[in-house]
Amino acid sequence: MKLDLSGKTVLVTGGTRGIGRAIVEACAGAGAKVAFTYRSSSDTADALKAELEGRGTEALAIQSDAADFDASQAAVDAVIEAWGSIDVLVNNAGVTRDNLLIRMGEDDWDAVIGVNLKSVFNSAKAAYRPMMKQRAGSIINISSVVGVMGNPGQANYAASKAGIIGFTKSLAKELGARHVRANVVAPGYVETDMTDALGDAAKDAMLNNIPLKRPASPEDIAGAVLFLASDASSYITGHVLHVDGGLAM
Repeated sequence: MKLDLSGKTVLVTGGTRGIGRAIVEACAGAGAKVAFTYRSSSDTADALKAELEGRGTEALAIQSDAADFDASQAAVDAVIEAWGSIDVLVNNAGVTRDNLLIRMGEDDWDAVIGVNLKSVFNSAKAAYRPMMKQRAGSIINISSVVGVMGNPGQANYAASKAGIIGFTKSLAKELGARHVRANVVAPGYVETDMTDALGDAAKDAMLNNIPLKRPASPEDIAGAVLFLASDASSYITGHVLHVDGGLAM
C-alpha cells in the first residue's frame, strides 16, 4: 500500500535537520503540504523551503520556539491561515543536556523538560480544537527508547520522553471520539548530529545491544511517522511504535 498524504497539511516542529528534516521530506514526497518550525537557522530553513517548492510542494518555514506557548499557537494558526486546516502534527523538537544527576543543574533539567515535553503540550493544545472541529487529525509525538528504558546521565531526557508517552495516551483517549488519533514514535540509536557527539565507546555499547546491529537512519524514523500520518493507520491510536532495531525488547 502506498502511503499517500495528498490533500493533507502537516506541521513538523524542529524540521530543518536530522529526524525532523527526514519527516518533512517524507511527508512532502507523499503529497502533503508541509510546514516546519525552526528556532534560529533561517538560512537552512529558507534553503529547505526552496528545495521543497522546487519539487512542487507547498511549504511554510515558521520561526518558532517550541517551548514557548504563544509561539506554538502562532505556528498552528499560520498553517490554518495558509491552508485552512491542520491534518497532521508531528512534535519532533528536542534537545539534550546530559549529565549524571549529581552534576545536573536545575537549568539543564528545565531546558530539556521545556523543549522536549512542554513543547508537545504547547503544540497539541493549539491543534486540539481545530482537529476536533474537523473531526479528523493525527498527532505524532517523537519520544525515545530512553523514555522507555532509562539511561545513566540522561535523567532529564528520559523523564521528558517518558512524559511524552503518558501525555499521548491521555490525549488519544480524549480525542478518539472525534476521530483524532495520537501516537508515539520511539526511536532508538539514530545517526544524527545529536548522536554524533557520543563517544566511540558509547556508540559501540549501543550497537552491541541492538539485535539488527546497525543504527537507524533519520529516514527509518520518517517512514514510521509517515505510516502514522496516513490513512493506512486509521485504526491505530494511543500506540508507542518502537523504531529501535529491537533495542527495547
